Amino acid sequence: THHAHADRGAGYCVFNDTAVASRLMQAEWRRDGSAASAGRDCPLLGDRPHHLQVAVIDLDVHQGDGTARIFEGDESVFTLSLHGRSNYPFAKARSDLDLDLPDGCGDAEYLGALQGALAQLEHRFVPGLVIYLAGADPYAGDRLGRLALSAEGLCARDRQVFQWCFERAIPVAMTMAGGYADPIDSTVQIQLNSFQVALDFAGRWRQAEAAR
Repeated sequence: THHAHADRGAGYCVFNDTAVASRLMQAEWRRDGSAASAGRDCPLLGDRPHHLQVAVIDLDVHQGDGTARIFEGDESVFTLSLHGRSNYPFAKARSDLDLDLPDGCGDAEYLGALQGALAQLEHRFVPGLVIYLAGADPYAGDRLGRLALSAEGLCARDRQVFQWCFERAIPVAMTMAGGYADPIDSTVQIQLNSFQVALDFAGRWRQAEAAR
């Protein structure tokens, strides 16, 4: 629901779940920090900043303009968007990092752009949480997408994001985003693939925790 603004809905979106979740996690972070400083049990131990830094990695084919507007000028949230240059919204907002891609962009070009974007994110921001929007609409068969990623390329995209977070021990929450393929089964399968990648990395995370 990344097109929803603070005061209005847009683009099929009524409420901005990414913004709400980010603010909730930041509030819980502050609450748990206060509990720890008061000597009560706290699930989050060790050195920690006063504010939870949240990175939004938005890989829907449409720019997350609502999210960008809500967090514009907020140094505690970094918004990153890879999206189609010629696609909705036609008047783009300004994310902290925008990469607009040409029509027909395929796997290799997209994955290279994502790698560069993640490198810029790491250089500019230190997140304590990533919220990842795994849009199915960059798919070549999407009716509204205009990009040309294969299903395999979208799996590689998901693995690239989760690997980046895993290597840096950054918790990541994934949410579905757009998908308008015909037949709809293609969109369903792409979303299932994304959840399978997430499940695989959740297992790796648990193994790493157990080994500590």
